[in-house]
Parts: sequence; C-alpha cells; structure tokens
Amino acid sequence: MRSVRLFIAFACVSGFGVAYGQKGIPRPEDTKQAVVTNFPTHVEFSPDKVKSLKAASGWQVEAVATGLGKPRMLHFGANGQLYVTRRDAGDVLMLTDTDSDGKFDDMSRVADFPGVHGITIKDGQMYLCNNNQVLRYKLNADGTLGKIADTLISDLPSGGQHPNRTMDWGPDGMLYISVGSVCNDCKESDKETAALLQVDPATWKRKVYASGLRNMIGFDWHPVTKQLWGVDNGGDFRGDEWPPEELNRIVMGGNYGFPLVYGKREVDMTREDPIGNTKENFAKGTEPSVMEFPAHSAPIAFAFFDDGDALVCWHGSWNRQTPSGYKVQRIKFDKSGNPTGAEDFLTGFLNGNERFGRPAGVAIAQNGTVYISDDANGVIYALKPAKK
Repeated sequence: MRSVRLFIAFACVSGFGVAYGQKGIPRPEDTKQAVVTNFPTHVEFSPDKVKSLKAASGWQVEAVATGLGKPRMLHFGANGQLYVTRRDAGDVLMLTDTDSDGKFDDMSRVADFPGVHGITIKDGQMYLCNNNQVLRYKLNADGTLGKIADTLISDLPSGGQHPNRTMDWGPDGMLYISVGSVCNDCKESDKETAALLQVDPATWKRKVYASGLRNMIGFDWHPVTKQLWGVDNGGDFRGDEWPPEELNRIVMGGNYGFPLVYGKREVDMTREDPIGNTKENFAKGTEPSVMEFPAHSAPIAFAFFDDGDALVCWHGSWNRQTPSGYKVQRIKFDKSGNPTGAEDFLTGFLNGNERFGRPAGVAIAQNGTVYISDDANGVIYALKPAKK
C-alpha cells in the first residue's frame, strides 16, 4: 500500500483579472486542500475468498467465470450468452453455459477492437464503441459476429483521462453515448466532452443531449417512468470528502455543472469565475444532483431492475485516506420513480486496506440473476435469490 499526502495551494490575485480575462476572473482568496493517494493492496482471487463476500439478504453469490483478465461492460445475447468487453485486451468475449449448471464453461473471442468498452444490441446487431469509434456487427444465429463491421462513427472526441465510452438505446429509439472529460477538472474545449450525446440512427448525426457531466459511465432508463438516470464521478484532488459522487436525473439540455459545480449546486471554490459571470450565479442554472455518495467511490455501471430499483457498481477509491466504494449497491426508488435511499447489495471486496476486487460491469438477466464483472481479478459473479 502506498499512501502519499500532497498539499496543493491555489493562490489567486484579483489584479490578474485583466491579463487573464480570457479564462475568467480568479478568486481573490487563497484555498488549500490536502490530497491523499492511497491504493489498497490487491489480493489475488481464490475460490475460498468468495466466501468472504456478502450478498444482500435473500441473495447468494458465486463465481461463474474466472481468469478473464480485465472484464468491463456486460450485455446479454438473445440465447443467454453473456458478452464481455475487455478494454485492455481490445476484444469482446462470448461466455456460454453449455450444460445449464449456472456457470459459464465455454468462451470464445467474437470481436477484436482496440480499446473497446461500450456495448449494446438492437435488432439482431451488436454495437461497440471505443474512445473514437462506434462499430456495428451483424449477430449470427450462434451468437458470433459477422466478420465485417460497419463503422458508424469515427470522430468521437478523444477522451484523454476518461476514454471509457458507454452507450445504449433509449426508449425514443435514439442511441446515447457518454463521453467523459479529457482531464480532472479543466474547462473543456470540445462541447462533446463531459457530456451525453444523442445519435439519430437514421442519419448518424449527433447532438449534445446533456452537458457538465465529468464522467457518467453508467446510465439507464427507469422501466416505468422512462426517465433517464446516471451516476457521475466527481473530481479528484479536492480532499477526502468532496466533491461527492452523484446520482442525476438526466434531462435534455441540462447542464450538471462540471467543472465549476458539483452535487446540489455546490461551487468549487478553487476554480476561476466564468467570463462575465460568477460561479455562484452560474450554479443557479445547473441541474442539482438527486442523491450524493462518498467522494472517490468511482461509480461505473448502473442498471435498473424491472421493479424500478437500480444497481450501481462502485469501482473503488484510490485517493482517499479511508477507502470507499469496492462494492455494489441497490438504489431504492419509490412508485413515482424517485430514489429514496441506497443499501448494500454485494460487499466484502474491501477488508481494511486490502481489496479483493473492483466491481465494474453489471447485467441483469430476464430470470432476475445479476452478473457483476470484477476487472481487478478477472471474475464474473452471479447473484441469485437464495434457495429456501
């Protein structure tokens, strides 16, 4: 384990406003933050370690695939296959349970695509995306893919610090693509970064659907209200407790504040004021978060159950004195489609300052089984209702 404490001072002098007018007016006061870098020690997978995992009441957990390297996003095929993107390996795996024992016993590589991360399926075709491209493959009857891919988009903005694109089809028939910010908290020069894009499949033209989203990897539509929700990663180097991770209701044209504002319109006092405005006034026009979670927990995948509750994978912190995340939580929603709280769904990956895994992807099968990918130990876990 490495633990390093950094002290960052931001000194701003109001007299510099004229010289740096293009970048906005610096704050007149000094601000100071203490930043801790703390990577919990990695513990390798072993079957006995699964016993240390704790599933929510009424559920049981087991490892159903191992040795997968760094599995990220998950998606089901028409016949129960589980597709897994591996960004680092640059490929897509198809896992199959050939003997119906609940564990995957057959694996094949169905696509090679450097940096692939996002995955979705519609009308017998698979869509994959990496940092810059969106490809489309025909799905064969056996779940494999056609050899030739159609390149639908080739000019997504480069992600820099956040290249992990995700995408999915909305209830409106449009394709939505999340594009993270290029760095920790800089003002973006490309309006398509730190944003959610909406793509019209009739023309493959796109527009910015929502902005000010630092890195909203996980998003999904509520099964009843059809409202779009997403979990956004807050910024780094602002201390252990701030800014929070966010659950947001995503609306067309909404600005969620990044890089000047976080949470419920909380201003980042280390940032300069925007040109011709103040951060406080700018914040009034942004969309506040609906729920907040511990800073640096790093939300990755997010998906709704059919009953309206949602699951979020917390990948885990690397810059917090006391580690946070490293678990899966269930976010409870009421009958009106509003979140009411969160409870642990799968824990035990973190023990003191040691980590046994990092939840990344989630997929919920039609029979209610939940699959979680761990990209630290190369494991797929299945959570099923406990046998009575």
